Amino acid sequence: MGMKGRSGKYVRFLAYLVVTVLVNVAGITLFFRLDLTANRIYSISGASKEVVSTLSEPLTINVFFTKNLPAPYNNTERYLRDLLEEYAIYANQYFNYRFYDVSPEQGGMSRETRQNQELARSYGIYPVQIRVIQKDEVKFQKAYMGLVMIHGDLLERITTITSTEGLEYKLTTTIEKLNNKISALLGLPEKIRVKLFLSSSLEGVAPYLDVGDLAKLPGRLEGIVEKLNDKNYGKLEFIYLDPTKDEALEGELQKYHILSLKWPALSGGKIQPGKGSIGMVMEYGDRVVDVPLIRVLRVPLIGTRYELTDLSKMEDIINENVESIIDINQDIGYLADHGTLELTGSSMANRNERRRQETLSTFRSLISQTYTIKSVNLKDGFIPEGINCLIIGGPTETFTDYDLFQIDQFLMRGKNLAVFLDRFKEIMPSNQQGKSFGAPLYVPIETGLEKLLEHYGISIKKSYVMDENCYRQTLQAGLGGGERPIYFVPIIKNRFISQDLDFMKNIKGLITMKVSPLELDTERIGKNGLKAYKLFASSERSWEMSGRINLNPMLIRPPHSSEGERSLPLAYVLEGEFPSYFAGKPIPEKKLTEGGSGKPGNKGAQEGEVDLSKIKGKGRVISKGKSAKILLVGSSEMLKDNLLDVKGRSPNSTFIMNVLDFLNNREGIAAIRSKEQRFNPLYDAKAGTKTFVKFFNIAGLPILVILFGFFVWVRRHARKRHIQMMFEK
Repeated sequence: MGMKGRSGKYVRFLAYLVVTVLVNVAGITLFFRLDLTANRIYSISGASKEVVSTLSEPLTINVFFTKNLPAPYNNTERYLRDLLEEYAIYANQYFNYRFYDVSPEQGGMSRETRQNQELARSYGIYPVQIRVIQKDEVKFQKAYMGLVMIHGDLLERITTITSTEGLEYKLTTTIEKLNNKISALLGLPEKIRVKLFLSSSLEGVAPYLDVGDLAKLPGRLEGIVEKLNDKNYGKLEFIYLDPTKDEALEGELQKYHILSLKWPALSGGKIQPGKGSIGMVMEYGDRVVDVPLIRVLRVPLIGTRYELTDLSKMEDIINENVESIIDINQDIGYLADHGTLELTGSSMANRNERRRQETLSTFRSLISQTYTIKSVNLKDGFIPEGINCLIIGGPTETFTDYDLFQIDQFLMRGKNLAVFLDRFKEIMPSNQQGKSFGAPLYVPIETGLEKLLEHYGISIKKSYVMDENCYRQTLQAGLGGGERPIYFVPIIKNRFISQDLDFMKNIKGLITMKVSPLELDTERIGKNGLKAYKLFASSERSWEMSGRINLNPMLIRPPHSSEGERSLPLAYVLEGEFPSYFAGKPIPEKKLTEGGSGKPGNKGAQEGEVDLSKIKGKGRVISKGKSAKILLVGSSEMLKDNLLDVKGRSPNSTFIMNVLDFLNNREGIAAIRSKEQRFNPLYDAKAGTKTFVKFFNIAGLPILVILFGFFVWVRRHARKRHIQMMFEK
């Protein structure tokens, strides 16, 4: 009997063990995922499903990932496998992926593994060094952690994947980019010309410049172009031009700003004085991209040095410039006149006048990853038809009625506006020598955009928002230490950020600076059938500074009473069919710029030509537009480098990119980026709630324990009496 009982236990244990192992094996080999995260981080978004389900050419993803890596890299491999498996579920027949074994075995490296590693290197994927902690020792290990996407004849790679963060966004946008690139290349009526300007006279001085054998350079570049032609549907054409043999090329050298060198007699007269040029351009139509081949470096104590571009990277350089020329990214317009912030950095005049951090290099870098930036000049031209969204960042000059007419009609055509408008202009006082001194002055600005926005139902107040929930500056010990509140830099907490729109749902904190509050004309918005979405607001402990503005932190004090404090809206999105500001009015006249064609008093007018300034515009004004969107933020500071990060992971960067995606009708892509936002601060409870939780933890929990103990004692005492009464009977 005992033997049967023990054998039965062993059988049950063995059965349980087998079932457990089989369940784990099934969990590893069979794809199944139950995503319980709030933002469904581990499930692909609708935009990803649409991209892979509409592929028109075979897409193959080859993954080279070393096996059995330590944490956290092993989780990255598992996440990548699950992600590609989920892509495959929703993709059409053109989607394929494969994991290659590149892991060396303990007994050495097999022939298959060696071939896979060579294949990875041929795609430009090389092992990276990762840090491993084993047995309380820090070691370094080389590992392959990359993939390559092959779509038709095109190739894109992600050379290093060390984290799951942003991985779905990278994959989806890259697949979309490849799909767009194929369509763009096949639609080109002409070839992209790759022109090499290389004077044969440079071959004699090349050894002195330490730039290698220039005689072989044309053949090597032609080989690179031919290799790329196989992947770009034969749309590249290589042209070698020798200015030494063809003096007629002098005009093109100046046109393309090709590097020209001039030298005296060298090596005791063996090399005669001469000159030569070297450079490369890629040209298609009126679009030209310069590809420098030699960099001139001036090193202290050493002198001038010449450095030839690494030809091993030339394939990538040409490929990236092809993408720039054919505009595979969507166009986005940026207003480049009227005193707006400069994408390439401020001019010295502006820098001396305004003394602000006006660099937008980070903003430009972020949007260039997804969009092709088109500069728009209203003074000299028009808003191109291919643009779906126009960004207006911090204008300081007055818009003419004709400029406003262009913006108004752009909106009427169903296009969108992103307006970052300042209400004050910062001016630094200067002495007669032009040197700045004293505190800056803040002068109110009237650009003309204000009346246009008021007509649509929204306005910006002439004040700055101060907030007690703000950035705090740490003071040095010599200044007394501690923290100083910078009230004009409000920190926007989670409960003041709207979740009405999908792209805002996982943005839980923002920071603003020198921002003005907004006001809605609810009656006008309701009459026009528009929708208004408040994106974020200041805290209930904020107030306005108006009149004479002074942003010296030492002189700013909160109101004595809380009656003057309230939450103020800082960003809105309006959506709907906007009424035109120019409805029922004639088309405004276009004032021609100085030196422009037809300006009164110009050469044409003096010779009896038609004075174009007398021609008045007549035509149909679109009085009621198609459905469009306007984003309005009362500050241009959110576009500057000091509030954005280069990698695009901060809440501010995510907000800017998401709202531009939203205005370009790419809400799905914005949702992918937003759901992976990892900034999750604690809920900002009110003062009363904090006090209640504090006292509940201190006194409430002990009281509950005492009450529970008293309840148990009463129950036991009652049970004891009940049993006693039963036996007494």
